[in-house]
Amino acid sequence: MPILHFKGKSVIQNHHHTVKFHELEAVKNKGLSKEPSLDDNLIIHGDNLIALKALLPTYAGKVKCIYIDPPYNTGTEHWIYNDNVNSPMIREWIGKEVGSDDLSRHDKWCCMMYPRLTLLRELLRDDGVIFVSIDDNEVQHLRLMMDEIFQEQNFVGNIVWQKKYAKQSDAKWLSTSHDHILLYAKNKESWRPTQLERSEKQLKGYSNPDHDPRGLWQSVVCTCNKTRKERPNLYHAVVHPTTEEKIYPSESRVWAYEPETFKKLMDDGRIWWGAKMEKRVPRLKVFLNEVGTGVVPDTLWLREDVGDNQDAKRMITTIFGEPLFDTPKPVTLIERMIQISCEKSDIVLDSFAGSGTTAHAVLSLNAEDDCNRRFILVECEDYADKLTAERVRRVIKGVKGAKDEKLKKGFGGTFSYYELGKPIDMDKMLEGDDLPSFKNLANYAFFTATGETFNPKKVNEKEFYIGSSSTYEVFLLYVPNAEKLRGMALNLDFAQKIEKKFPGKPKLVFAPACFLEEYDLRERNIRFAQLPFEIYRLAE
Repeated sequence: MPILHFKGKSVIQNHHHTVKFHELEAVKNKGLSKEPSLDDNLIIHGDNLIALKALLPTYAGKVKCIYIDPPYNTGTEHWIYNDNVNSPMIREWIGKEVGSDDLSRHDKWCCMMYPRLTLLRELLRDDGVIFVSIDDNEVQHLRLMMDEIFQEQNFVGNIVWQKKYAKQSDAKWLSTSHDHILLYAKNKESWRPTQLERSEKQLKGYSNPDHDPRGLWQSVVCTCNKTRKERPNLYHAVVHPTTEEKIYPSESRVWAYEPETFKKLMDDGRIWWGAKMEKRVPRLKVFLNEVGTGVVPDTLWLREDVGDNQDAKRMITTIFGEPLFDTPKPVTLIERMIQISCEKSDIVLDSFAGSGTTAHAVLSLNAEDDCNRRFILVECEDYADKLTAERVRRVIKGVKGAKDEKLKKGFGGTFSYYELGKPIDMDKMLEGDDLPSFKNLANYAFFTATGETFNPKKVNEKEFYIGSSSTYEVFLLYVPNAEKLRGMALNLDFAQKIEKKFPGKPKLVFAPACFLEEYDLRERNIRFAQLPFEIYRLAE
């Protein structure tokens, strides 16, 4: 497989491992939930690389659909590479705007995208998919990166989206009317797209002029794209039922069926010669009740079906009174992605949230079909609250000036708003500085040590219980108080309590110290893991 090489790749390939887990701090008054929860719809303000790492303990392997709209790297977007990479070469890039005259702008873009795509893959379910919007500036680099990270056999398609209708008369070469949307599955064999409902335009092609009891049908050609040389068995005569003329296909496009099959189709009334048998070339009748009301999605998404940039601007103007974003995506475009990839309660993630279109699309579809899909948005810019989250607040509560009655009334729903907090730093734990909360350390310790998703609902802080993995019942003897922490240890009293309450399954106990002998631990089926560094050893 061809591999993309770019400046800095050797440094950033494993950069996601060096990113520290950070706490997620709820900001109650910015959300619309009675109590903030990581099980709610989420909007997270902060660097999306750090946020994706912070989401791993709770959401690794749980997200069904990811949509991202990263910078297209046109040279006019004013994006800045700010990843904290400890490399002299890359340190020179940090904090500087990436412009069109930057000779290393493609390298910087690849360095920015690679670790993010890697973490996004970890968040996907085995039957999950990712859609990435991009244009011609970076599509070739993105395709090779995703072939490497997601594996090229999991490439599903390059969707061409008609982003605008009007031609650009001042274009120097060609007027660009489309963007690309690359679609990859985590495991292509585990995913199939949901079929789309046939449009009114598609249904108009079905009728029943001969009153066939099998119902509505349309006729299609009886030939295939093969030559006589390629398929000599398909080059044969078909006898017209009234004129008895022998009709042959062209040598460049033979019949689709052998003589025996053709006869069976004729006997079954599936060959159409016209209402008065006036047609010379036969066609095949295809019945609607046999093909179903759904159609397989294709790779060409037209503006009349999924909207364009102007539709998106009009929507934002309806919500805020002004466009605010230059190239937003239409709600109907994201809805199409969700419709073909998600079931009723799946999770949709967007880590380049921008104007919040993905959340709008999820809420709109939920209101339409009474489902409970959830969204997770991550936005690093300062407008995360005033624009991204504010749009979500308004579409939940209702937009007064909206023409659409459902949007005017409001879609309903809730979300919790989070900011990135401080990193969970093991060195500082030893020093007693910046101690994380119990739940945040539990989240980190459970996921890092077991590699399995952490469920905060299972936590019982009073009993120091943090959940059950496939191997262990897991406990964390910890309080975020340096003085109390120094006196905490796994002792006989605690061992007897958990042995009695959790019989059978082995117990894994994180604690600053242990007062039991090794033979006593073995007898009680307990494994002791000393805080903080045993977390890493167990992970290995």
